[in-house]
Amino acid sequence: MTATFIYSDRFQAYDYGGGHPLRMIRLKLTYELLRAYGIFDAPGVSLVEAEPCTRAEAETVHDTEYLDVLKGIDEDRLPISPARYGLGYGDNPGFKGVYAGSMFSTGASVQAARLVQSGKATSAFNIAGGLHHAMPGRASGFCYINDPAVAIKLLADDGLKVAYIDIDAHHGDGVQHVFYDTDRVLTISIHESGDYLFPGTGFPNDMGEGGGRGYSVNLPLLPGTGDEVFTWGFFELVPPLIDAFRPDIIVTQLGCDTFLSDPLTHLRLTTHGFVKMVEGMKALGLPWVALGGGGYDVGNVARAWALAFGVMAGVELPDNLPESYKKLLKQNGIEGAALSLRDPGPTPETQQEFRRARQVAEAMMLRIKWDIFPVHGVRG
Repeated sequence: MTATFIYSDRFQAYDYGGGHPLRMIRLKLTYELLRAYGIFDAPGVSLVEAEPCTRAEAETVHDTEYLDVLKGIDEDRLPISPARYGLGYGDNPGFKGVYAGSMFSTGASVQAARLVQSGKATSAFNIAGGLHHAMPGRASGFCYINDPAVAIKLLADDGLKVAYIDIDAHHGDGVQHVFYDTDRVLTISIHESGDYLFPGTGFPNDMGEGGGRGYSVNLPLLPGTGDEVFTWGFFELVPPLIDAFRPDIIVTQLGCDTFLSDPLTHLRLTTHGFVKMVEGMKALGLPWVALGGGGYDVGNVARAWALAFGVMAGVELPDNLPESYKKLLKQNGIEGAALSLRDPGPTPETQQEFRRARQVAEAMMLRIKWDIFPVHGVRG
């Protein structure tokens, strides 16, 4: 077993600017936490320096005109109508370095895909990836180049069947959009309902079209949903559909903006529910490309992704956080971060909260099992 972690300190140059909720320090914190634990010296673990993707790779998903606009921003050539490309407002600022940074994070996802595809790694994790909202011709939701879609497209173009599993709080709309009409890629997204959260999509009837009908799967959940209901939904959906679809490789988006203290979302997960699903991904026994995603409480991000890579590598990390990591938190002015790697316990819920979340989840699941499971020959 070889678990590969893809990283570069150059990720820090990809900076949205002060006040933006997506902070690149979360990537350095994750890397430094894992390094402090010594995981990169463990047997079967490798650390790989990230590299940018090529223009041809990005153009498998994105429009040439749009990529030219992003590149122009790096060269101080601002577009006449930035809003046409989803640029220039709070979510998606047009900052210098946006093109180079996006190509860099996308390249790391392509590296992960190629390493796993070639058999050089059993699993590979690009924490800078998972930017799942970008559309072919426009930025969206903090995302400029859709690295999961680019990696999946390259794998699919090589003849592989790919399953994409997304557990971010936000619907993986950009990835779904790219593969909405094909049966070569199965996309599964479990997320907070679009009735309450950006991007306002991802309902059970968003199930694909043409040859792809039944290959886009969405489970929207209520605000307040915690570990038990979210993980129930994961295990009701993912193993049976993966078993029926029989992909050659899985690509997973491990957004941790599902956590209780995340400032932008309304779900209530802890490390316990998150790790249970990551363990479920590993148990599928398939070549595995893991990508980052959302997460706006940076302390949560580092803990969650460290735990995820520990699962990938088969290394049990201790709960006590290394002193060097605590010092790094302090140096970066990060206050109120958890003092242990794992949360104390699963989400505490009242019976009323649990019952309401479970009822809605079961209703959504029933629709999926009625409309989508038969396409794959799965009994509901």
